[in-house]
Amino acid sequence: MMAQIQQEDKLNLGAKKFNMWIFIFASFMLFAAFSSAFIVYSGGKGHGLQVILPHAFRYSTMVLIISSLTLFLASRAAKQLQFAKQQLFLWITFFLGIGFFVLQIYAWYILAYKMDIYFINPNASRSFIYVFSGVHLAHVFAGLLVLLNTIRATYRKTPQVMNLFKMEMASIFWHFLDIIWIYLYVFLLLNQY
Repeated sequence: MMAQIQQEDKLNLGAKKFNMWIFIFASFMLFAAFSSAFIVYSGGKGHGLQVILPHAFRYSTMVLIISSLTLFLASRAAKQLQFAKQQLFLWITFFLGIGFFVLQIYAWYILAYKMDIYFINPNASRSFIYVFSGVHLAHVFAGLLVLLNTIRATYRKTPQVMNLFKMEMASIFWHFLDIIWIYLYVFLLLNQY
């Protein structure tokens, strides 16, 4: 009976991981579609961004890269049964995620109020800055919820199998967010002018 329950749990975890990969693939395709739309629009009409990106985007990129490192350290601590260290690095990752969020909003502030570049403007290529960063920010919000769920599980003394599973799911999603943002940032940098 116990073996049957463990087998069902294993299948359940496999299904959840599969759903995560489906979500990541769909998100990847969404950003690929946005990139293609930008290329078609800006290339076909000669409209580039014609703007220097705010430095806040660079700083937020560094913050997100550091958060991936701290999440890796949390995952390693979980595997070594160092739960206090795991919690510490998870909290650091979470607050770095909040920092990324704040820096992105600040970059929008700079775009709108210092550079007079709004979401709706005569050069629609510039709107893609808001589209790329806004949709990514929605994913970061979801990632923060995943991190909170993982943190909560560490305080509930969940079984190690579930602890490692939650860490793996959080890591897959958060590292995906990191990779996508680096791609988007480089893409925008290459299309500034």
